[in-house]
Amino acid sequence: MPHAAIKSCANCLAFTPELALHYGNTPYMERRTKPDSEFLAALPGRAQSYEEAARYAPNLAFIGVLSPEDLAGRPQSWLEHLEPAPARDGPFGELMPEDEFLGLLDICDVFDLIWLTEAFAAHARARLEARNFWTPEQLARLEKGRAPEEIEAEIKGQAATPLYFQGQVVGCCRRGHETDENLAAHVLLENLAAKATSVLALQHLLKKSGLAHGDLDFVIECSEEAVGDMNQRGGGNLAKAVAEIAGCGLASGFDVRAFCAGPVSALISAAALVASGVHRHIAVVAGGAVPKLYMNARDHVKKGLPALENCLGAMAVLLGPEDGESPVLRLDSIGKHSVGAGASPQAVTTALAWEPLERLGLKLTDVDKYAPELHNPEVTMPAGAGNVPEANYKMIAALGAMKKQLERGDIEAFVRDRGLAGFAPTQGHIPSGVPYMGHALLAMKRGLMKRVMIIGKGSLFLGRLTNLADGASFLLEKMPKPADSPAVTVRDVEEAVLEALGRLAETLSK
Repeated sequence: MPHAAIKSCANCLAFTPELALHYGNTPYMERRTKPDSEFLAALPGRAQSYEEAARYAPNLAFIGVLSPEDLAGRPQSWLEHLEPAPARDGPFGELMPEDEFLGLLDICDVFDLIWLTEAFAAHARARLEARNFWTPEQLARLEKGRAPEEIEAEIKGQAATPLYFQGQVVGCCRRGHETDENLAAHVLLENLAAKATSVLALQHLLKKSGLAHGDLDFVIECSEEAVGDMNQRGGGNLAKAVAEIAGCGLASGFDVRAFCAGPVSALISAAALVASGVHRHIAVVAGGAVPKLYMNARDHVKKGLPALENCLGAMAVLLGPEDGESPVLRLDSIGKHSVGAGASPQAVTTALAWEPLERLGLKLTDVDKYAPELHNPEVTMPAGAGNVPEANYKMIAALGAMKKQLERGDIEAFVRDRGLAGFAPTQGHIPSGVPYMGHALLAMKRGLMKRVMIIGKGSLFLGRLTNLADGASFLLEKMPKPADSPAVTVRDVEEAVLEALGRLAETLSK
């Protein structure tokens, strides 16, 4: 059965504490209902600086500066043991500062929604140009800016959403319609932020892989924003919007929406399209979710901790035909959570981890690493959600013991050896397991592992349509190279034909 190769991966973070403070859903709703609350008064004082974020080990693991194994070996808490030096760039991408990100929002805007002040637009342009990363065509999209009075009038009189940097209003996001709540300014800001972070990840992916922009056939976007208007609230298409700004003029695309399982489902779809020959090179991209910023900040502030959910996560994966070198996404054993599978942790784990391996005659111990929900535990544990990755690994190990594939005494070793420290931002789809793929590719190329399982799970009750659980999984595997066949020459063919004719003549003479 043909498979699709995973050619390259990119992970990026956009450090956006001001967006988190004003438009993360927890403080945003608090401001609307309890504007004088102690939580809102204390929250600005719990913000990390960019340098602290660039020294925070889980962020560095996300962009590839540290491996998950390095992260697990660091003294904890990671908050109290910041890395000695900040790092902006890593093997998979970058940690973009907020001033540059606001400039990128303007670059990604095609409807004159983002207005920046003249001074800030010049500042953002200088910062972006200094990176030597964006093309002249992209930089030309950044407008010269507006007078502060124009922006103030748009905010006060036209329901525009203010944009902040270092506590000052430096621009706004305008609404797209006077009465359509789906085109309200803060909704369009969320959509543009998902688009901009996807563009950032795709740009890194193309530069890292060396694939020419014109050779990208298709883009699948799989974040959580439902882009549309009052007549079709989830119409899309973020994928083509991202490809347009990235300069991929020959690409088409569509969006996949599956809550937290979206990236895994999108990768399976992309692999099927590549393996079937419909498209040759596909990029699967996912941008960040503004509402998830500072989602657990109430508990962090209450416990005197920094408000950690200050980065928009983004990722991109390039798929292409099998080449004998790159690991493949195996399409002969996809894990799926069926309607009748049940919603208990054991039922979900059986459907997504056990059954795909059983079809191939493999054991749970034949997988080198599992990458399920890779939430950073320093975010989730103070909020009472526990260590999400560890809970997943314990469930997989317990299932292995129940199926007699390992002894109960080996559960702890299984969790340690085949599990990962959580390092991803808690933005629903971003911790889906996919951010580990870059690390897995590096390890496979070095011969350190052969097989990794990527698991995405979703909570469908969020849409108020069903209480069913959801999920999908796949194996990422370094397949053995096919044995080299001896070259066949024209002379070889001629001799084979003559030999066959001779045998035929001999048979007929009898």
